[in-house]
Amino acid sequence: MDQIVMGRNPVCEALRAGRTVNKIYLARGVKPAVTSDIIKLAREKHVPVQNVERQFLDRMAPGAAHQGVIAQVAPYAYAELEDILDGIKNTDPLLVLLDEVTDPHNLGAVIRCADAAGAHGVVIPRRRAAAVTPAVVKSSAGAVEFVPVARVGNMVQTIELLKKQGIWVVGAHHEASQSVWDAPLSGPLAIVVGGEDKGLGRLVREKCDMLVKLPMAGRVNSLNASVAAALVLFEAVRQRSRG
Repeated sequence: MDQIVMGRNPVCEALRAGRTVNKIYLARGVKPAVTSDIIKLAREKHVPVQNVERQFLDRMAPGAAHQGVIAQVAPYAYAELEDILDGIKNTDPLLVLLDEVTDPHNLGAVIRCADAAGAHGVVIPRRRAAAVTPAVVKSSAGAVEFVPVARVGNMVQTIELLKKQGIWVVGAHHEASQSVWDAPLSGPLAIVVGGEDKGLGRLVREKCDMLVKLPMAGRVNSLNASVAAALVLFEAVRQRSRG
């Protein structure tokens, strides 16, 4: 069954990435500045474009901010973790693992941050977690087309596999004794971020090589999952650039 991709940037990136786009719908009256790149790319890819009333798009994506642009695309193809690892054998891996993050906007934002930081992939559980949906694609601003996302059945076993591959696994946890600014993050690295409600599960925490916290000066003791992931990711990027 086809999925939909909403918004100017996500649709453009889906076309650029070579994802199978079956049809594009543009709302009548949308400014040419919004549609020109989409129409050009669609012609190059031989994708049909249809102008419709905005209400038609509202029915396709109820309550969503589609910007007058919706594409029907083939279902999202998840990557295999083994394939991600095989593709980065000659470099220091940088991965993000999400432990039961259920908010699709958080997942999309993490994927966007992973792309910006040059991470090699994002790993999510098959159950009790957000999947790659149209809302995730929109929140990622199209980055989901370029960052491989793998789904795994057991996060604890996945962490054990990564450790056997020589990857240092670091979990973000507000009760950690060490600040992220003092932690060594320059080598092969997998960053683990917990879900919105419970954070990292106990078994996942115990399997991490190290836990780090983000120093908090305010009265709230935790950050949004995507913000936490971004801060740890870019601290790793900073250390790598200096090393």
